[in-house]
Amino acid sequence: MTTITSPDTRDDLMSLYLRHWKALRGLLRKRSGSHDLAEEAVQETWLRLADMKGPRAPIQDPQAFLLRVAGNIAIDLARKERRHAARCISDAAILEAVADNAPTPETVTIDCDQLPFLAIGLSKLAAKPRAALLLSRCEGLGHRDIASRLGVSESMVARYLVQALRHCRDHFRATI
Repeated sequence: MTTITSPDTRDDLMSLYLRHWKALRGLLRKRSGSHDLAEEAVQETWLRLADMKGPRAPIQDPQAFLLRVAGNIAIDLARKERRHAARCISDAAILEAVADNAPTPETVTIDCDQLPFLAIGLSKLAAKPRAALLLSRCEGLGHRDIASRLGVSESMVARYLVQALRHCRDHFRATI
């Protein structure tokens, strides 16, 4: 173990840095899990060592001092990155915010082509199941409101909806 006590402490640390920078970078990469963060921390360590001024207390273990400085810088950079990431909006969130939920022209065309089949299928359906389906899907009513309009129970509304949906499914399967 060497002790650095000379006024050239900074030069001695810079020399130590130059001899061990690859190992230092590898160690920081293992600790942080990020190649970019390790590179940035190694560069910042060089700048910090180059910026040291004035007489310092003797450094008992220069290699440990160098590792401590680099490690602290890496921790600071990781914290800064996490704070930045917490404030930034992800690309997925931006795309979701601007995504157009309107159907594509192809979907509109296909739906328009199938509309006559749906109308024929609905015309062949009994009156109450058809009314329940239209009130639910077109007017957006819940089971309770549909039940009061049709004068039946909510469980009967559920049965009507199942019956109507099955009928429409079977009608589409038969015609396509």
